[in-house]
Amino acid sequence: MNTTVEWIRANERLPYDGAGILAAVTGRYPGEQEDDPDSLSGQEFWLVLPMYFRRIHPVEETGEIIENCFCDSDGVVRFPVGGPTCEEMVTHWAEMPSLPGMDVQRIYGKDVGRALRALPFHY
Repeated sequence: MNTTVEWIRANERLPYDGAGILAAVTGRYPGEQEDDPDSLSGQEFWLVLPMYFRRIHPVEETGEIIENCFCDSDGVVRFPVGGPTCEEMVTHWAEMPSLPGMDVQRIYGKDVGRALRALPFHY
């Protein structure tokens, strides 16, 4: 199945606060001088990660407030290209796709079973 994704440049428009998104992230893997040249160590990358967007992101450990950032499930904060500098920058973002056969991205509670039973295959 091939789904078309509309990528939005992170330096042109940002998602709404709290949005779960896909982010195209670029950076460089950490490397050491003695690393095998064929390893990913020290290599540049550009990859897609699931993230969420925060207009205001309080850092509990320090009390710092970070604005307009992308966060992953490990708590790593990244900024859009053109914003504050960080080691890994978000170049583009896209909305998460809808659930199979649905026009929504999330379903909770008793509606989950009903939605799954409506699909052509059953769990």
